[in-house]
Amino acid sequence: MNKNSFTYKKSGVDTNAAEKFVKFISNISSKKKGNKKLKNIGGFGSVSNLPSKLKNPKIVACTDGVGTKIEIANTLNKFDTIGVDLVAMSVNDLIVQGAKPLLFLDYISINKINLPKLKLIIKGIINGCKQSECELVGGETAEMPDTYEKGKFDIAGFAVGVVSEDKILSKKKIKQNDLILAVPSSGLHSNGYSLIRHIIKKKKINIKKNKFLKTELLKPTKIYVKEILKLIDKNLINGCANITGGGLADNIKRIIPNSLKAEINLNSIKTFKIFKWLKNNGISDKEMLKTFNCGVGFCLIVNKKKFNLVEKYFTKDFKPYIIGKITRGKNKVKLNGFVNWM
Repeated sequence: MNKNSFTYKKSGVDTNAAEKFVKFISNISSKKKGNKKLKNIGGFGSVSNLPSKLKNPKIVACTDGVGTKIEIANTLNKFDTIGVDLVAMSVNDLIVQGAKPLLFLDYISINKINLPKLKLIIKGIINGCKQSECELVGGETAEMPDTYEKGKFDIAGFAVGVVSEDKILSKKKIKQNDLILAVPSSGLHSNGYSLIRHIIKKKKINIKKNKFLKTELLKPTKIYVKEILKLIDKNLINGCANITGGGLADNIKRIIPNSLKAEINLNSIKTFKIFKWLKNNGISDKEMLKTFNCGVGFCLIVNKKKFNLVEKYFTKDFKPYIIGKITRGKNKVKLNGFVNWM
């Protein structure tokens, strides 16, 4: 080949590295034990089986990313947890509809293929899929040297689930006097990181040397799939909400019927040290509540007679507790009191 001729590699795209990455994903994803799988990685599309014994099954689909949490991963050179975050952000939305996650696909766009980095991200994704009892069936890795600066990348995920029509969690199941339960988060999850990074930059904090922040900022998002699906199967909940961007108020109002409202007692919230740290670094209560989960990763709406039955499906660190109730009204959400940040 003429050394002066144009090649894809000279333009910044290494197809050989991409092929090695696809082979790695195919090998690691095929190690999953259990029912016989259809080979999907590396094909044009993904084929999977639908669960049997579903009554009038409905498909549910979600997509999401992890935002600028990836910048923290880049700064700390730690990439084994953001894949879990990626899966969590989509599957935690799926279960709000009552759906069991079946399939997951990822999209990774990056300045230059970095196999060690990408392998860690994929291992995290497969870990998240394992926790969610779903399958990584495919994805796309795009090497984009002119779009991303050196070392920069982004990731997005797509989840597909299925639910029997009679198990769909709809607004009409929520009734007056139902209890609102908070299920603790594992920490920040994957929201508010642009604000967090702004504080870190303005206050000139070196997170590499801050043991507390180094640990907290990359804690993976809690995946609630197993617990919530068991509750749905036992008909123990009337509704639920994944508390992500927008905080408690903006996410709960999405599931409340027009004639009802969620009254939440903020003084009941059990917050964590990382949220206290953020509050003490110049963020108002209002901004905290609309940006972060503040310690509440998921909310359940349950009949008060079923509260004691719900508790047993959660481990000690994620035991749900009462933060409010459903009342009559038109405002959808009313926040009472104040979060105790101390």
